[in-house]
Amino acid sequence: MTSSANKPSSLDSAFAHLADVVDQRRDAFKAGQADPKTSYTALLFSKGDDAILKKIGEEATEAVMAAKDARSSNLAAEQQKLLVAEMADLWFHCLIALSQFNLRPEDVIAELDRRLGTSGIEEKAARKASGQE
Repeated sequence: MTSSANKPSSLDSAFAHLADVVDQRRDAFKAGQADPKTSYTALLFSKGDDAILKKIGEEATEAVMAAKDARSSNLAAEQQKLLVAEMADLWFHCLIALSQFNLRPEDVIAELDRRLGTSGIEEKAARKASGQE
């Protein structure tokens, strides 16, 4: 299902590239150089934090529903394509949120790297013990 044409060399560089584009569009919007009537990204930034976060919730729900459909469908290939499309929407909107809060996918990658080799159960218990959860 994946193609190597025009593909960045790694997943983190692909996210970094897309985040660069999102940040450029955020900055263009803030400078009055991107019109929310013609740019979806500018539209999202114009609506602010709550609307961006609400959109992530909507996209997450759509991804969950697509996954459930892919699991139970006789049209597996079609449903897998839909699941990939919904995940792409979710990841894109997560990049918008990161940009809104002046964060980058590299920050998320660093956090995942930090957790690598740690049991998820142990990591969750440590967060709970420190009051982060």
